[in-house]
Amino acid sequence: MVILLTLLAAANLWGASYYLAPRAEQVRHASHELLRPSGLVGQSAGLVALVVFLFLWLYPLRKRWKRLSWTGSVGRWLDVHVFAAIGLPLLLTLHAAWRSQGLIGLGFDAMLVVCASGVVGRYLYTRIPRTRAGVELTRDEVTKERTALIDEIARLTGLPVAAVTQTLEVGADAQAPTSLWSALRQLVVGDWRRWRLAHDLPTQWAAMGGQVDAAHADAAREAVRLARREIALTQQARLLDATHRVFRFWHVAHRPFAITALVAVVIHVIVVVAVGSTWFY
Repeated sequence: MVILLTLLAAANLWGASYYLAPRAEQVRHASHELLRPSGLVGQSAGLVALVVFLFLWLYPLRKRWKRLSWTGSVGRWLDVHVFAAIGLPLLLTLHAAWRSQGLIGLGFDAMLVVCASGVVGRYLYTRIPRTRAGVELTRDEVTKERTALIDEIARLTGLPVAAVTQTLEVGADAQAPTSLWSALRQLVVGDWRRWRLAHDLPTQWAAMGGQVDAAHADAAREAVRLARREIALTQQARLLDATHRVFRFWHVAHRPFAITALVAVVIHVIVVVAVGSTWFY
């Protein structure tokens, strides 16, 4: 995925001399026939962007229709969905030659908002405790999994369960979030606390007499991995209601822009095909 994004970015940089040239000079540029919106490269990028854009709308169907579970987990679909959305603006800039005006400009701007909000949505999605299949866990299931994780960490480190529990305590915020911004802030701060705690765990366990020396390196690494999962579950459970509230607000902002982009793209394609401004016929 990273390789594909890098190639798209490199393609944009390769044509920078054409894209940055004034409109009057572009028509005399050596790459004009290739890079103009209706050229071979420009319109090919547009066709691929159209396919990718339509593909993005399959993710909502996967979430709604359980019969499509054979195509992969919701979490996996979301990863591909976000990757495709990140690459889409790079394809659109190639197609539009870095210029977007009128209706398609509105669609491009809406697409940028959709992509940016999609990254935020992916972040929120991972802050809701789920199984590997993407099914949301209940509070009882979270408690059961946390207990199992702590027991396994205690076995790997050779420490008492009570000692392990103490080292994994992150600490809750003084008060519950009262607004969407405060909830989002607590989520980000919680991630920072979790990273710091997980980083210091081997030192804490060693000071308590845990088996985290070189002779037990594999067990120590596995214990830290499980600890990260346990700490994440604890934080997610504490802020579950707040996360759901932010997620509902996110949907309200994400969907209208996505629909706006869809309408703009459909109209743009119809007009281009109707006037015959294509290289393939």
